[in-house]
Formats: sequence, structure tokens, C-alpha cells
Amino acid sequence: MIRRNFLMGTLAGAALLISGGIAEAEGRNPDTLRVALLPDENASTIIQNAQPFKEYLGGALDKEIELVVTTDYSSMIEAMRFGRIDVAYFGPLSYVLAKSRAPEIEAFAVGVSRGSPTYKSVIITQADSLVQSIDDIKGRTMGFGDNASTSSHLIPRAFLARHELEAETDYEFAHLGTHDAVARAVEAGNVDAGGLSQEIFNSLIERGSIDSDKVKVLAESDPIPNYPMVYQGDLAPELKDAIKQAFLDLDDEAILQTFRAEGFVATDDGAYDILRETAKVLNLDLAKFN
Repeated sequence: MIRRNFLMGTLAGAALLISGGIAEAEGRNPDTLRVALLPDENASTIIQNAQPFKEYLGGALDKEIELVVTTDYSSMIEAMRFGRIDVAYFGPLSYVLAKSRAPEIEAFAVGVSRGSPTYKSVIITQADSLVQSIDDIKGRTMGFGDNASTSSHLIPRAFLARHELEAETDYEFAHLGTHDAVARAVEAGNVDAGGLSQEIFNSLIERGSIDSDKVKVLAESDPIPNYPMVYQGDLAPELKDAIKQAFLDLDDEAILQTFRAEGFVATDDGAYDILRETAKVLNLDLAKFN
């Protein structure tokens, strides 16, 4: 009897392990998806503008959608790393940083603008500034956005380095947080020049947030792989497929404006290797980057 009870207990334990393994293999399928949007502008504006997107995604997936805007890029990376968000709209560099700390996350879609899954960074200055060329930034002050921003830090900094202008050696700089903060600082003359996304700069001009008579574009970068949509690798395969398809099917212009895109196409991690190479040029250690 003891032997029989032991055997039954062993079989029951094995069944639990097997069922647990199957559940783990099937992945998570939560009733509520936490979706983070990149904090590249004012958080309340982002949440307000994203309400139609929230309704669309919730309807497409038959799930509750909780929109999240973290305080900065680093906190968004950490939230993804520790599983506090399920899906995220990352900047290219912040995605690469997140991937270096959470290898299980997966880039699955990228926004298309003007028919291309790329965008550009611009360096701007005041319209009547003494800064008339990139070389004139030497000895002056440069405004960058978040430290983990692609088009508001990494790319403009690399652009300056190609012109033999090194940060802290040839020019001073300040991290101002968001792209719109950079544009406003330039407009007000608080910094001599600033780097930010071309799409965001154009949007600020169109909305009247920045006076086009007071600022001008000094230079623009080569194309950069656009902002990726990313999800946690431990989500159920059928849920990941549904999320990906919802973005690929998205054709509502008003909703797409949330992402400054005309649509989404599929992507993968390899598309962002150029950011890793750019970081190497600047001798930036992504593992220690904040």
C-alpha cells in the first residue's frame, strides 16, 4: 500500500510538472495588455492622442488595454525588462538598450513614413543665430533630449563627431528630456543648437508649438530605422500573432498619426544593428548606458 501510494504521488507530481511545462510553453495570455508609448513628448498629450489607438487595439484583440507613459526612456526600458509592460513603442536606441538587458523581448513591427521604414534626425538653431554651420557649434552649447534617445542624442552626437566635434571637448551639452523641450530651448536661445526627430520637429511647427520664423534646420541625418513595436517573448504565440497582425492591418490615418506613421510593416532585431554600430563609433558601452 505504501509503495502504491508513493507511486501514485510520484505520478501526480509528474503530471503537475508536465501540465506546468505545457502552460509555460503556451505562454501568457493576460486579459489586460499594458502598452507603453515612448515618452518623447508631454505624457498627458501622448495619452490623450492615443485614445483612438487604445480602442482599436482593444477591439482587435478583445482585451482591455492599459496605456502607459513612463517618466523617461530609462524607466521604460526597466519596465520592459522586469515584465511590467507587455507591448512597447520604443525608439530605435531605447529598443537596442532594452534588448541588451532583456534578450527575450522581440521587435515585430515598424512604422512607415513617406513610404519608408526610416526617419531622420535634425539639428536646429535659432533663425538669426551666429551658428550658420555645424562647425560653428564648436565652443557653444548643444541641447539633446533623453540620453537613450536615437534622434535626439545618439544620431546628432554621432553627426557632430563626424565633423570632428566631440562632446565636452569641443562643445558643452545638456540633456533636456523630450524632443519638444529641445525645440523650445533652441527657440528661447537657452542652447545654441539642438538635436531632435525631424518628424517631431515638423509636427511642432505644424501645430504652432514652435514659431517657424524663430528656428531653422542646420543639418539632417542619414535615414535611421524607424521606431519599433516590441512585445514580451513569453506571451502566447497566438497572442503575439494577433498583436502583430493588428498593427500590420492598421490603416486608420488618425490612429497612425499617434505614431507619426502611414502604416506598419514587419521587422526584426537585425534592422537595428546600425544603432549598435553607431554606438561603437562613439565608444558607448550599451551595457552600461543609462
